[in-house]
Amino acid sequence: MQNNALMKNKILAVGSVALDTIKTPFGKVKEALGGSATYFSAGARFFSPVSVVAVVGTDFPKKHLALMKRLGVDTSNISIEEGKTFRWTGEYDFDLNSAKTLKTELNVFANFKPIINPENRFCRVVFLANIDPEIQHAVLSQVKRPSLSACDTMNYWIQNKKKSLVGLLKKVDIFLCNEGEARELSGEYNLIQAARWLLSKGPRIAVIKKGEHGVLCFSRESVFSAPAFLLESVFDPTGAGDTFAGGFIGYLAGAPSRINESVIRKAIIYGTVLASYNVESFSLKRIAGLGRLDIEKRYKAFQVLTQF
Repeated sequence: MQNNALMKNKILAVGSVALDTIKTPFGKVKEALGGSATYFSAGARFFSPVSVVAVVGTDFPKKHLALMKRLGVDTSNISIEEGKTFRWTGEYDFDLNSAKTLKTELNVFANFKPIINPENRFCRVVFLANIDPEIQHAVLSQVKRPSLSACDTMNYWIQNKKKSLVGLLKKVDIFLCNEGEARELSGEYNLIQAARWLLSKGPRIAVIKKGEHGVLCFSRESVFSAPAFLLESVFDPTGAGDTFAGGFIGYLAGAPSRINESVIRKAIIYGTVLASYNVESFSLKRIAGLGRLDIEKRYKAFQVLTQF
């Protein structure tokens, strides 16, 4: 077992690793590497080591696992089960904020019951990607007092397992969702009131993602609003929210100083920068080719863009 000190900045990310078939006005891909944990880890790995907990089928291409390993992601907790990998098929029209789901095939993911290995139970940072809140509860019960925990969700879980999801909010430090999910979960249309409701349920920070309109970050003491980075070419927004979460949580996990308002705001911008790169290609094609210098260059460009 690793020394606890070595696990200080390591992120345990639990979610899906999938094969996506996507069509946008600017192109299409068939069975490309996707999934919430995939995109999250691709963003977080620039700032902190990441171990992914997920399940794939025996049909999952070995080249995808090889790519994740090449990016520095720990894939030892991705189990390979007999059967087919989780697949999602969707398309976007010119409103790239909304995806139309054409087909969802859970396959081996339908029976996903993650068992956290002894080594990873001491990870100090835990990210629970968009999965069944009951699975999210089960993961938290297996880890040993993480210093930072965060979760994401989607409208399906709000509609079908709201009680379990609301109970989860008491156990996490950071809750992420998009604006539609914030409104649906809270019952409040105004996002300030929705965030206030979310914070009343337990988390210290509520992050509301607004796609091309940026992101809002709420705590009990402050509100921070960041625009999206302006781009000339957007090919596919799939995974942008998960990539944002990766940059955001990754920076927090690896921050050299304790987490305060300044660190949180920097983390939001790094998350926004990573998401902006993600949408410039399908799957991980753009993110996989990035270096830290690319990220810092766009971070500085973002500072110039928003300075007044």
